Amino acid sequence: MVDLVFVDPVRVGEIWPRVAPLLKSAFDRTGLGAFSDLERCVLSGRSLVWLAWSDRIEAAASTILLRADAGLVCEITACGGANMHHRLPLEEIEAYARREGCVCTRITGRKGWLRVLDGYRQKHIIMDKDLG
Repeated sequence: MVDLVFVDPVRVGEIWPRVAPLLKSAFDRTGLGAFSDLERCVLSGRSLVWLAWSDRIEAAASTILLRADAGLVCEITACGGANMHHRLPLEEIEAYARREGCVCTRITGRKGWLRVLDGYRQKHIIMDKDLG
C-alpha cells in the first residue's frame, strides 16, 4: 500500500537531496519550467512536497497555491517517480486544496496523464514552436 505523505516545509531540506532527482526528471521530460525556480520555491516553503511512501519513497510531487481571477488554484507543478499513476494518490492533494479554499487543482504536463487521472479533463493546451 502506498500513502501520500506531506513533507513539513520546516523539514523539507532534510529530504530534498532524495526528492530533487525525482522532480527534476519531470522538469527534464516536459521542459515546462526551470528546475531552479521549483527548488527555490520548495526550499523557501512557498511550494509543498508530497511523497508517495510505502517502505520507501516511490514518487514525489510538488504543489503551489496560485491566485487566479476565478479563485485560488492548487497547481501540481511536478511529479516524478516510477509508475506514478499507480503510486500517487492525488485525493490527498485534492483534499488539501479544498481545505485551503481552492476552486480547483491543476496539472500542466504530458497529455498521457489524462488517461490515468480520474476527474481531470483537458481544458486548455500549451503549444510551443521552436524558433531555433
